[in-house]
Amino acid sequence: MDASVDTSVVEEVLQFVTFTLNNEEYAVDILNVQEINRITEITKVPNSADYIEGVINLRGKVIPVINLRKKFAFDDKPADDTSRIIIMELEGITNGLVVDSVSEVLRVPASRIEAAPPMSSDMSSKFIEGLANLDDRLIIIIDINKLMGEAVQLP
Repeated sequence: MDASVDTSVVEEVLQFVTFTLNNEEYAVDILNVQEINRITEITKVPNSADYIEGVINLRGKVIPVINLRKKFAFDDKPADDTSRIIIMELEGITNGLVVDSVSEVLRVPASRIEAAPPMSSDMSSKFIEGLANLDDRLIIIIDINKLMGEAVQLP
């Protein structure tokens, strides 16, 4: 009997929560997402950065909320029935991200993720971790570590 070795490799599959922002599709690693909520009352915080919508009370915990449209310098758009707040935790710090809508949980083979191409010094480009190149879609993957690492500085 021929003693052959199985050399097949199981490809890593990454999971993302996808969302829309300014008619483009974005994704964040599902491991950082705690929950997804409808827009609730957001309390403004004086003297905070313009992209900080304010804070929300989430089951007794005060959570800063970042408007990604403003953070990425897109035109402002009022919240509607599809708008959501993605509650994310990174290194013990919880923040909310306001997005236009949440699409799905997507499983992407690691081989389908490409490095972000070099771009201008546009503020939003430094938060791009890579691109998921699927057959009929190109999804921008946000580096949540970089985004949240500098994002929330309440006064």
